[in-house]
Amino acid sequence: MKLRGARERWVSTGGIELCVAELGDAERPTIVLVHGYPDSKEVWSRVAERLAEKWHVVLYDVRGHGRSTAPRPLRGGFTLEKLTDDFLAVVDAVSPGRPVHVVGHDWGSVQSWEFATVDRTKGRMASFTSLSGPCLDHFGHWIRHRTTRRTRRGMGELAGQGAKSWYVYALHTPVLPEMAWRGPLGRQWPRILRRMEKVPADGYPTSSLPRDASHGAWLYRDNIRTRLRRPRPDPYAHVPVQLITPTGDAFLSPSLYDELDDWVPRLVRRSLPAKHWVPRTRPEQLSRWIAEFVTDVS
Repeated sequence: MKLRGARERWVSTGGIELCVAELGDAERPTIVLVHGYPDSKEVWSRVAERLAEKWHVVLYDVRGHGRSTAPRPLRGGFTLEKLTDDFLAVVDAVSPGRPVHVVGHDWGSVQSWEFATVDRTKGRMASFTSLSGPCLDHFGHWIRHRTTRRTRRGMGELAGQGAKSWYVYALHTPVLPEMAWRGPLGRQWPRILRRMEKVPADGYPTSSLPRDASHGAWLYRDNIRTRLRRPRPDPYAHVPVQLITPTGDAFLSPSLYDELDDWVPRLVRRSLPAKHWVPRTRPEQLSRWIAEFVTDVS
């Protein structure tokens, strides 16, 4: 599915071909929108069209999703290090010599936290807006603090997030998630989103969903256990961060971000009375906050 009015190009990185779409005037500051799981870049279409009135907007299908190719083998092909390689390849192609503003949702936010905290991306990012996706290193430290201090509140927060993370455990099961996504779950997913998240029936998700979700299970398998057990000791962000927290998110607890001020040089917090898929359900508000933040830090 091609985004309306978008210019498409292909970017090569590590044997992968990434499908990249651009909207708006390429001479203006660039905003890169990174999608999550089990989505493709089209999850951002309603936000991208609004932002493109003033900005140069870039979206790309994460490796193994949408029209981008998948690594072979899949195992080991979705590490945060390789996702960072992809990001750098995209921004070098679409905004050479100029830093970009990054917005990530779900796993798009998880990987963008990596972009915002590793040395090799310094100077390539101007800001980061995070939606419904924590830094895995911050998450690992969050768990350690609560397991070592063992306060009643901390243990309650651990139990609450553990219950919300049921799907993470399921995705680590061999073969079964792929069978479900390529079978009944993939067929029913659009209906589930409409019923549970009130996502409009407007051509999203795309027909690549079963394949995208099957490939994307390796995002969890390649990264979660390693980072949560052995988080980096110094995952400090090197750019201003805007955190937008949907208060009705079924998958992530707001308490995950309690210590975020310790890791970010400049943090703007916003709460949104919405569920997880805010790029589809609240594009007007989201676009407004992104534009305000980008303008403020530019």
